[in-house]
Amino acid sequence: QNSDKPHSGEDKLSGSEDGQEESLDNPDQSIRKRVRQNAPVSHGGDTLKSLRPVSIEELMETAKGVTNMALAHEIVVNGDFQIKPAELPEHSLEKKVRDIVHKAFWDCLEAQLKEDPPTYDHAIKLLGEIKENLLSFLLPGHTRLRSQITEVLDLDLIKQEAENGALDISKLVEFVIGMMGTLCAPARDEEIKKLKDIHEIVPLFRAIFSVLDLMKMDMANFAVSSIRPKLMQQSAEYERRKFQEFLEKQPNSLDLVTKWLQEAADDLAKLSCKMLPPHCSSDGATGGASALCSTAVQNQAYLKLLKWDHVNRPFPEVVLMDQTRFQEMQLELEQLLLAGTILLITFSAAGSALVDVPGFAEKIKTIVKVLLTGIHLPSFNLQEALATIGEKVCAEVNSCLSQHGFTPFSAQRETVLKGQIQAVASPDNTICKLIDSRIQKFLENYLASSHQKSLPAVPGGLGPIQRELEEIAVKFVRLVNYNKMVFSPYYDAVLGKILTKEESQLVGKPEE
Repeated sequence: QNSDKPHSGEDKLSGSEDGQEESLDNPDQSIRKRVRQNAPVSHGGDTLKSLRPVSIEELMETAKGVTNMALAHEIVVNGDFQIKPAELPEHSLEKKVRDIVHKAFWDCLEAQLKEDPPTYDHAIKLLGEIKENLLSFLLPGHTRLRSQITEVLDLDLIKQEAENGALDISKLVEFVIGMMGTLCAPARDEEIKKLKDIHEIVPLFRAIFSVLDLMKMDMANFAVSSIRPKLMQQSAEYERRKFQEFLEKQPNSLDLVTKWLQEAADDLAKLSCKMLPPHCSSDGATGGASALCSTAVQNQAYLKLLKWDHVNRPFPEVVLMDQTRFQEMQLELEQLLLAGTILLITFSAAGSALVDVPGFAEKIKTIVKVLLTGIHLPSFNLQEALATIGEKVCAEVNSCLSQHGFTPFSAQRETVLKGQIQAVASPDNTICKLIDSRIQKFLENYLASSHQKSLPAVPGGLGPIQRELEEIAVKFVRLVNYNKMVFSPYYDAVLGKILTKEESQLVGKPEE
């Protein structure tokens, strides 16, 4: 009857999953929103071909388990996770219907209170719900407050007062506002203060329920932050158990994982063969095969996720809940690659004049980031963006050179620099490929040394983008390590077969 009223804790948590996307927004939320708004629909075609028939009951039970697993995973992995209200689109049919229903409810309450004598049926029901919500905020030790609320908001006594014409709604509402002020978080003091300035009963009731909604959300977020340390200890086992239940219902649920790990093993096997001398013996081949350890293959597989074709390829099952995060990191790395390439070209063109100029690299990175917004969209024109970046970079270079007593670029040097920046769009651009390989190598080393105290040095040429690269590396490694912790038994089982086959092939090649 009244969607403005606070929902139960269970409803709030389930509703939070719809609004999770907004709760995940970090300082770099523009990238997150762009990725999420344009995220491809999940590709299940390959998997659906071999699914066994399941009953509706099994499907619902599995869906519930996956939903709970996803929520627990979100709480653990995303340190900024918060429950926020789901906002309906401004002109959507759902919002129009909700507004109409709300207006009808509050109009009915107002009509009852204006009767002579007033009818308090609706008002008493609302007071009962307010009482329940206030009691839900109390801790076991709040005995005195519990007694106060129970005594003042005694519904039987309130009904008797209403029947005898002695009910003072204003006095009860005043008590409610005071109790809300006692129980709310300090951040809600301003909302409580505004309640005291409302003197009409119906708008006041409506505002009270709105603030109670916020207080319930504060309580839920406090509960989330409180359980996170405990959840961290148990979540890996919980997720593994839930995935095992899913796997038992759909035994082919590791097909994509197997293909993904097989590709990673093949990549490493090819690399091992290239590194071996042409005249190597079977002993040498065996040495190359032994390099294909489980950890190396897993690390290679995770690196492949940062180059994934999300539009045309289904994502491996065990990392599906983090697909959006890998997409975000992939987009950040694409922008960082172009920024690093353009900076290297610019510093090479300007010589040593601008290398030590404070703030110059940051300005160039800002220009690149702004002008590459939307790079993942089909409508994005990279050539036009790079042409504009070339103009902006040349202007910034000449400005800095003039300010520090150097000779600005001639028209010819500007033309050369702009041409070099536009050439970055080519897939075969040598500088871009060099920066990309060094970024991948850094991430690989960072992942390999994640359990060591000393972290790898940043390769040459990446100094101007070191801070951003390390931030991405930290997020990447944290995500990878948690995923390994959860799904290591499945990886070991799949890789046990793959590595045995790879080793036998590598050993057999010299004999052939």
